[in-house]
Amino acid sequence: MKKLNLILTLICPQIIMSCSKKESQVILPDVQPPVAKVVPYEILSTHGHLRVDNYYWLNDRENPEVIAYLEAENAYLDTMMGHTKLFQENLFQEMKSRIKEDDSSVPYQLDGYFYYVRYVEGGEYPIYCRKKGNLDAPEEIIVDGNELGKDKPYLNFYTSVSPDHNLAAIIMDTQGRNFYSIMIKDLRTGQLLDDRIEDTRGGIAWTNDNRSFYYSIPDKQTLRVFQVKRHILGTVTQQDELVFQEEDITLDCYVTKTKSKKYVIIGSSRTDASYALFIDADQPAKPQLIEKVKDNVQYHVDHAGGDNFYIHTNLDAVNYRLVQTPISKPHADNWKDVIPHRENIFLEGVDYFKEYMAIQETFEGLAKIRIVQWSDGSEHELEFDESAYSAGLGYNPNFDTQMLRFSYTSMTTPFSTYDYNMESREKILMKEQPVLGDFDKNNYQTERVMVTARDGKRIPMSIVYRKDRFKKDGSIPGWIYAYGSYGYSMEPTFSSTRLSLLDRGFVYAIAHIRGGQEMGGEWYEDGKMMNKNNTFTDFIDCSKWLQDNDYVAKDKLFASGGSAGGLLMGAVVNMDPKVYRGVIAAVPFVDVVTTMMDESIPLTTFEWLEWGNPNIQEQYEYMLSYSPYDNVEEKDYPNLLVTTGLHDSQVQYWEPAKWVALLRTKKKDANRLYLYTNLDAGHGGASGRFQRLKEIAQEYGFVFDILGIYD
Repeated sequence: MKKLNLILTLICPQIIMSCSKKESQVILPDVQPPVAKVVPYEILSTHGHLRVDNYYWLNDRENPEVIAYLEAENAYLDTMMGHTKLFQENLFQEMKSRIKEDDSSVPYQLDGYFYYVRYVEGGEYPIYCRKKGNLDAPEEIIVDGNELGKDKPYLNFYTSVSPDHNLAAIIMDTQGRNFYSIMIKDLRTGQLLDDRIEDTRGGIAWTNDNRSFYYSIPDKQTLRVFQVKRHILGTVTQQDELVFQEEDITLDCYVTKTKSKKYVIIGSSRTDASYALFIDADQPAKPQLIEKVKDNVQYHVDHAGGDNFYIHTNLDAVNYRLVQTPISKPHADNWKDVIPHRENIFLEGVDYFKEYMAIQETFEGLAKIRIVQWSDGSEHELEFDESAYSAGLGYNPNFDTQMLRFSYTSMTTPFSTYDYNMESREKILMKEQPVLGDFDKNNYQTERVMVTARDGKRIPMSIVYRKDRFKKDGSIPGWIYAYGSYGYSMEPTFSSTRLSLLDRGFVYAIAHIRGGQEMGGEWYEDGKMMNKNNTFTDFIDCSKWLQDNDYVAKDKLFASGGSAGGLLMGAVVNMDPKVYRGVIAAVPFVDVVTTMMDESIPLTTFEWLEWGNPNIQEQYEYMLSYSPYDNVEEKDYPNLLVTTGLHDSQVQYWEPAKWVALLRTKKKDANRLYLYTNLDAGHGGASGRFQRLKEIAQEYGFVFDILGIYD
């Protein structure tokens, strides 16, 4: 009854609208937002510093009062944005109409089979398929995601086919908390085997006899992946052999397989370091160490045939280098340069072929693909025309081939798949992702600018707008996005949903701020740990550049970011809230100190080298200085839409929920503050290609409503 009464207080009254020729103005419902109860909870650091958290009680998803509060916030959002529901539906249909519903990927060939993924009209999930011999052969369905997801509120899944192509592992999560079950399907009969493994994490790696595979196990509380086991088909899962256990609580392990398919690699990593072991996939035995873990050293192992491993590493190379080492003596003392370290080029990765090596690099923030011939060391580079773009090596499972598959996109060019003949240098466009309707990429313009930050660093920023709607006079609305953590580079890629902004006159920008690796390894180092504030000030400086250079009106700039990018949003609205008219913080990591102090919270300890170890006083105090939840003040904030997922395993739902509850008591403005919780999803939001569009329509509806745009 208490829960019902809380929601019933949010019944929507009459909405009053007044219209003019230029825009519609809406008088929002006179409804009070939910008020979370105050229950002081003391948190004492190891340094004797006491913090009081009035909303710590929200950290209990089994508590009916917690669920009632989240549902009340959802109901409040529905009430306050009720007048936009029809517009949101129109936005949803508009974005959906650009998607080719009966679509398929470009097939790749492996051992006489052509594998591809396709979608059917109205289908939310992919269908994994193959054809034997040629593309005119009858289709075999490996797994139909629409059948798999029937009657499930959430589904994330993928497949892994055995080396002989007779079996397929179906690996799926039906809750969004990154706990996966593994089922095995016999592709000859279509029947599922009795083997079923619950509560796994990450991929699997088959042995070459097709009788067993390796998989990884997370701790059920912290979600740290700490074990690797081997399952032999037909045996009892509870008797699976424990192959490896990671005892270091700061490390997270995984399994993969080399390009040659000869070796299974067990990797273990954290944000600053990694190490690996290997197992012969033909003769499974005890894992053998490549090189022990060392602080600030990352390395990743591959094998392309022969007696050597290839290792991509930042050992003595902030921008990474490629080395080779004998399999019989893999330790670092024997690593020899294949591609040495370069001060101005970041080595992203390498793919290996019988006659060639394909290298993906970044120079001045732009992707490059270089081809090197093994026989004589001759090389050439692929050429790209646009000023801001993203290009990368695709999935190339074949070793003995001259064809390289790569991808290309920009903020005006849809995702494109190319096949490139490394000998003849012929480039063939296999597919450009279709965008239905009246889309013409020539109607849009992309730019790449360098913004001088307050400390003199030059920050790349990618910009896109519709040519006939753009006026460089400081009058039009804008949207800026960034991430800036974990060394993840935010590439200037295409988005068909973004067209709904551009076609309504928005400028859209991606700020390639420090904390990513767009400008190399030092770019990441300069935006993590004790340099984290650079991430936030870079974003603010890029935002102001858009305004000061008349790309965007000073009172019409919106910002968004998710996860660690949500932390970015929380930090910048504390630091310089007047820059933004509105902010969308998706699954935001905003309670930095409390989370980093609690080793039982998922994904905490092995991130100490990203954010800081709270047991070290200097690092504790630095995190405390920017943690959004700890720095909420009594002042004006921009309009805010905060989103989360009840089953989020990476940023727990209570962080954004507590942040919103605290903001409600502190902020002095009359701007909007909404919290939306997807009660059926996790970190990635809604599953299914169309359900996710509804959440985007909600975000766009929030922004358009503030500006008075309803068509």
